[in-house]
Amino acid sequence: MTHTLTHSDGFGLLRLPTRIHFGNGAASQIAPLARELGRRVFVCCDPFLADTPQFERTCAELRSAGAVLQIWTEVEPELPVDSVHRAADAASVWAPDLVIGFGGGSALDLTKLVALLSSHGGRLSDYYGENAVPGPITPMIAVPTTAGTGSEVTPVAVVTDPGRDLKVGISSPHLIPRFAVVDPTLTRGAPTAVTAYAGVDAFVHAIESYTAEVRAPEWTEQLPVFVGQNRLAGLLAEEAITVIAANLVRAVADPDDEAARTEMAYGSLLAGMAFGSAGTHLSHAIQYPIGALTKTPHGLGTGLLLPYVLRGCRPDIDPALRRIGTLLGVAETGSDPALDAIRRIEQIVADIGIPASLAELGVRAEDLPDISARAAGISRLAGNVAAAKPIERIPGIVTAAWRGDHT
Repeated sequence: MTHTLTHSDGFGLLRLPTRIHFGNGAASQIAPLARELGRRVFVCCDPFLADTPQFERTCAELRSAGAVLQIWTEVEPELPVDSVHRAADAASVWAPDLVIGFGGGSALDLTKLVALLSSHGGRLSDYYGENAVPGPITPMIAVPTTAGTGSEVTPVAVVTDPGRDLKVGISSPHLIPRFAVVDPTLTRGAPTAVTAYAGVDAFVHAIESYTAEVRAPEWTEQLPVFVGQNRLAGLLAEEAITVIAANLVRAVADPDDEAARTEMAYGSLLAGMAFGSAGTHLSHAIQYPIGALTKTPHGLGTGLLLPYVLRGCRPDIDPALRRIGTLLGVAETGSDPALDAIRRIEQIVADIGIPASLAELGVRAEDLPDISARAAGISRLAGNVAAAKPIERIPGIVTAAWRGDHT
């Protein structure tokens, strides 16, 4: 049953790692944490990180702590299903006590899926959707090197299945890593585009979790993975919105701004914690078919779409937008705080180089009906916004985004 909740209802839910280590130098905790879980370690690492000093130091510390490693660097963008099965087959032969993910979102998602298949076997398609993982999986340590996906604390992994037109998600609380180690120094050297697209995706995570549907939980039943906006997730989302808005443009403009990078890693972590229970909504639902069609980065698409989604849902999410306006420091500057909040978000998105329209990504007018229909079919996300009849809003949002119509 869906109904409007107030803070007095006291509903809150967070699903998180057992421990989260955050801060410059936190990577030194990886080896001690691994020692708690076992000796045989399967490591999923992005190929371009394999010969970096940071990764080599981590491996040396693990070996000094008595670990034996098998390092897998065949991490492919967007995680094709076959590549996941190859990694999982190698891990099953290795029989790890734990799996470590070191890298961006794809490396961390691969880590989750390797841990899943090495524990329960079968094919990835056996676990598509929500709550299909039957029980605990091989414990994981997630070490992000980008500030954006939040995968180190979330219950979701996404793959590309050639038998399907869209990316496919596997969602289960069992996919949450045992330990998350977030060391902002590991994000140094990330290309400007990666900083921008990952960072704006974290911004979307925070804002969409904050404007997600609020619905009463059925505590006596198995809960969905995304339960909607709630008191606990809302606190994290508010802090994430504030921090990311203050630092995203700085981090993109100056790669050597260590303070901005540290704050972006912090904001991304909080946003992941928030959306891991509350969920995301329309920007992500619409981006899935757009990403499949245009082969553009995920964060580029969600960042482009966010202002149009907020405008399209504005009448129903006005109270949340007003609060966001306060967090962004614009609520007192005009007569319409909700609109001021959207305009500020639009400015941030533009300042980091996100295109203003879907047409600039190569989307054609004739593509719009199919994009809208496919987005509407992702009901887990499309129905998670705090707006009446969200599915019916999708065509208008997609058309406005294609035109670049910020009205």
